[in-house]
Amino acid sequence: MNKLYNPFLVLGYAGHEYFCGRDMERNELISALKNGRNITLMSPRRMGKTGLIQDIFSQISKENKNTVCLYMDIFATKSLADFVVLLGKTVIGKLDSFPQKTATAIANIFKSCRVVFSADVVTGLPQASLDFKEQDTQNTLGEIFSYIKESERECIIAIDEFQQISEYPEKETEALLRSYIQFCPNLHFIFSGSKQHLMSDIFNSAKRPFYRSTEKMNLKPIPMETYFEFASKWMKTKKIVLDKGIFETIYNMVEGHTWYVQYILNKLFEAAPKIISEEDINECVVKIVEAETDGYERIYDFLTINQAQLLVAIAKEHIVKGINSNAFIKKYNLKGSSSINKALAQLIDKELVFRSENGYSVYDRFMELWLRKM
Repeated sequence: MNKLYNPFLVLGYAGHEYFCGRDMERNELISALKNGRNITLMSPRRMGKTGLIQDIFSQISKENKNTVCLYMDIFATKSLADFVVLLGKTVIGKLDSFPQKTATAIANIFKSCRVVFSADVVTGLPQASLDFKEQDTQNTLGEIFSYIKESERECIIAIDEFQQISEYPEKETEALLRSYIQFCPNLHFIFSGSKQHLMSDIFNSAKRPFYRSTEKMNLKPIPMETYFEFASKWMKTKKIVLDKGIFETIYNMVEGHTWYVQYILNKLFEAAPKIISEEDINECVVKIVEAETDGYERIYDFLTINQAQLLVAIAKEHIVKGINSNAFIKKYNLKGSSSINKALAQLIDKELVFRSENGYSVYDRFMELWLRKM
C-alpha cells in the first residue's frame, strides 16, 4: 500500500499502520469471533467503529485467507426488502470464485428471485443484484442464508447501523433474522450501531429475539496517552513538534472523540507549524467551525424553541448530568422537566445530543463550539 501524504485519516481505512490503538478491543473481538460468538459493537457515531471493524477484518484475512469478511451499512435501508437487496449484493459471489460456482448452480439455490451479475464499476469484480417480488422477500432472505451455509466457508458479516431494522415496517424482521442466523454455524456477525438506546433495546430486552444472543462492547475514546504516542510519531515524520500538554488540549476539547481529534490533527499536519501551539489549535478549530456554520444554521433553524434552548444550554455546560436539576433549569431559563424531557428525546433521536456515562453532550463537537457563542 502506498504511503499516505497525511497520516491522520478522516475517512476510510488505509491499513493498520494508520490505525491508532484499540489493541485490547481488537484482540477481544477477534477472539470472540474465532470462538463462534457474535458481537454487538456500540458507540456514538464517529468514535471509530467502522475503522476498528476494518482493522479486525484485515488481521483475520491475513491469518486465515479462507475466512470471508464482509461489511454492509444499512443506514439507508427503509424496509426488509431493502435489507435483502443489500445483503444479496454484499454476499452473493463473494463466497466462491468464478467460475467455481456458475450462474446455473446459484440459480438452483435462488428459486424466489432472479440473480443478475454485473461488473462493479470500481473494482471490476462480479457484483450481484436481486430481482424479486415484495411478497417473496422472506423466501429470498432464506435463500441467501442457504447460499452462505452451503458454501461451507467461514463468513463474518459486519452490519453497521443495525438499529435501523427496528424502524422497518415489517415488525417480524428481528425474529426472522434470528431464526436464520442460529442455524448457520459457519456465519458470524458484528452488529454495529450508533443509536445506543435502540441497540440496547434490541439486545438487552427479554422481549426481543436478539436478547442475550451476542457479546457486547461499548467503544470508548482511545486513551490520551496512546493517542499522543500515535500523533507525535506521525508529526515527527514532517518535523513537527507536538508537546504532550498541547495534544491534551486537543484531546480534552473534543472529549477524545476519535473523528474530531483526527480532523484537528489532519489540519495541523497540513499547516505544518514547526512547533504546534495553542494558538495554532484555536486558529485551526475556528476555521473548521466557520466552514460548517451554514450547515449548523440550517439544523438550528429547524428546531423548536424548546429544543434550541436546551441544545444551547447543553453546549454551554459541555456535559450535563442533572438534566432536570433546578440549578440547570434556572441557569438557562428553561421550562419544566416535562418540556425538557420531550425536547431531549427529540434531540437524541435527531442525533444532536447523546448520553454517555458522564451525562448529556452535543453530538457534533464542532457544533458544540458554534453553539457556545450564542
